[in-house]
Amino acid sequence: MQKFISITLFLFLAGCQSSDLSFRGTELGDSIPTTDFTLTDQYNQPFTLSDHKGKVVLLFFGFTYCPDVCPLTLSTWKKVQDAIEAEVDKVKFVYITVDPERDTPEKIASHLAVFSPDFIGLTGPVADLQEVYSSYGVYREKNQISDSAAGYLINHTSRINIIDTQGKWQLSFSHDASVEDLVHDIRLLLKN
Repeated sequence: MQKFISITLFLFLAGCQSSDLSFRGTELGDSIPTTDFTLTDQYNQPFTLSDHKGKVVLLFFGFTYCPDVCPLTLSTWKKVQDAIEAEVDKVKFVYITVDPERDTPEKIASHLAVFSPDFIGLTGPVADLQEVYSSYGVYREKNQISDSAAGYLINHTSRINIIDTQGKWQLSFSHDASVEDLVHDIRLLLKN
């Protein structure tokens, strides 16, 4: 009986350990290539994705006038940043606008400063942004709002994409992913 309990306990613990080694986000495998790009950051400096190889990069597409999903995602990112304090220098948080008409580098800088001065905000010419949207499967559509001071909102894809240290688009999370799941997967990627 004791042998049975020992084996059962071993199998249970092995199962728990293996789940800690599994990603919690959606794994993309090798079927979706990572597209390199160069855009302009909130300080009017060029940002090229491939320059950050060796780091884990979180990508989110949003806009500064977003009333709900975008600020909630940025708040989650701040909590993730705080949770990975020891490894934070190995992670980049990159926010790409889906509203280049209004989201100037200055506007993005003031918006991101509310959440973290370390977040990177990107914009650029519409044609360059469109290429990035297409490469990362981002849908965006302007939605006119007649009774709003904003004039319009943008309906858009709201996923957190994660590029691994090799520069490969490895994972995708829903915008409402938990801090714990994001931290778990970032740490797994940093170990590899």
